[in-house]
Amino acid sequence: MSSVLPLTEVLVVADCWQTEPDAEAVIHRAISAAAEIADAGVGDAELAVMLTDDSGIRTLNSNWRGIDKPTNVLSFPALQPTGAGANDDAPRMLGDIAIAFETTRKEADDEQKPFDHHLSHLAVHGFLHLIGYDHEKDDDAEAMESLEQEILAQLGIPDPYADRERMD
Repeated sequence: MSSVLPLTEVLVVADCWQTEPDAEAVIHRAISAAAEIADAGVGDAELAVMLTDDSGIRTLNSNWRGIDKPTNVLSFPALQPTGAGANDDAPRMLGDIAIAFETTRKEADDEQKPFDHHLSHLAVHGFLHLIGYDHEKDDDAEAMESLEQEILAQLGIPDPYADRERMD
């Protein structure tokens, strides 16, 4: 049976996430909504979300982007196999998302938002990167933000961009 939603594995690799026992459910809900609304054709695809801490994400940010500081979310789209070596029976990997607890908590507190709302936004943002969205150019950023707003509204979450500038 085919699904319209990707298989999402959530890996908690930092103990600080124990203070947010609903984090895994929040992420599953956000990514399911994003997959449906973005109509990404990701049924039967897989992705992993790693819930880490600032130290873990700082290492990833340094190793992969050359930026030696923590950030809230990183996305690592998977390279898609092509040609004769591609196995049609293997699940398609969308990639990985990493979310840092302390930065997410600080941003939510600074912006006076519920933690689960900000976590949902970061999960949606990371997922959209995995399916090809980016915010390098203004037009692309506006398209991505608009889709984020639509997805979050479906989840009952207010517009995260209403009171602040665009994410870096």
